[in-house]
Amino acid sequence: MLDAVLDFLSNGLTRASGWTVFFYALAVTHITIAAVTIYLHRCATHRGLDLHPIPSHFFRFWLWLTSGMVTKEWVAIHRKHHAKCETEDDPHSPVTRGIKKVFFEGAELYRAEAKNMETMEKYGYGTPDDWLERHVYTGRSATGIVLMLIINVMLFGVIGVSVWALQMAWIPITAAGIINGIGHYWGYRNYECSDAATNIFPIGILIGGEELHNNHHTFGTSAKLSSKWYEFDIGWMYIRILETIGLATVKKVAPEPKFEHGKMHLDFNTLQSVISNRYDVTAKYAKSLKLAWHDEIEHLKEKANLESGFLKSTKKLLHREPAKLEAPHKEQLTQLFAHSKALKTMHEMRVELGAIWERSHASRDQLLHQLQDWCVRAEASGITALRDFSLRLRSYA
Repeated sequence: MLDAVLDFLSNGLTRASGWTVFFYALAVTHITIAAVTIYLHRCATHRGLDLHPIPSHFFRFWLWLTSGMVTKEWVAIHRKHHAKCETEDDPHSPVTRGIKKVFFEGAELYRAEAKNMETMEKYGYGTPDDWLERHVYTGRSATGIVLMLIINVMLFGVIGVSVWALQMAWIPITAAGIINGIGHYWGYRNYECSDAATNIFPIGILIGGEELHNNHHTFGTSAKLSSKWYEFDIGWMYIRILETIGLATVKKVAPEPKFEHGKMHLDFNTLQSVISNRYDVTAKYAKSLKLAWHDEIEHLKEKANLESGFLKSTKKLLHREPAKLEAPHKEQLTQLFAHSKALKTMHEMRVELGAIWERSHASRDQLLHQLQDWCVRAEASGITALRDFSLRLRSYA
């Protein structure tokens, strides 16, 4: 009898090898990530897609089993994050709370906000409120994760406890720590959205595509998180598979700009396309600004005799949202512009271009006239990068 108990504790019912246990752990944690990104994030929170009841109920059950998550809590906290992003009211912003706090204590910040009933009521609308939610999932998070522990031990013996511990840590590390922390602190940006969100890595597999966080914050309701040809969003691949077999319906994806090459006449279609694709426009303008900087850098180093440290920090400021520059930053740019008329013009023209899609009180005729005037002045500026950008702007269709 004792030998049988010891054998069970050592091998469980499956008597699985170490590699089998490893791949099991890899699979179950990946399913959890898929459930978070597809069901909680893209479907329940942002309504980028609709899920058939079969995957919807499966994901809800799986999340209860492997993480104890309650749909309403997760959805409400994430919606508040978008509504209050990078402010003191943001539940988990490294900008206001510090990267160490969010990375190492992200799960604690989540649990604290989940107790905020005002957040739950204001942002948790439209989440499941059926019998299962009221009598099984909500208020019984511990039941699911204890059941998961029992299953793992039954399958693999004592080593199943380690697998369970990995499952319990997986979301706090990847979602609460990496996405909410590093995803607003370090990485690359395709778009100059209004917050600090970054793309951590262009290949979104480990965290289900959530690595492409800058893309997401730019197009919040898009069911697809990748936007460049070199980016891969495995969550989107799963969504397309579900859609193919009739278990999902994609409702929203980020707009893709279309161009009419050789077009020179600015019309209302051009205006509408520029406004609709303003994030693509600003991203391309940022590239034009880099070209202008490259043309000016030798002059700034040699003739203006500006220090490399000053130039390095100023280059970053040029790519910041102009409206968010603080007084010391504006003063630093003013010092730079005293030595570079081209960069001053690029900066001022960027502000003017952004104002075109922000002027909601202006008529279509007024906005079109402003865009036409902007292009004429850009092409007559004598700045090659600005002229080329303006010609590209004319081709939006």
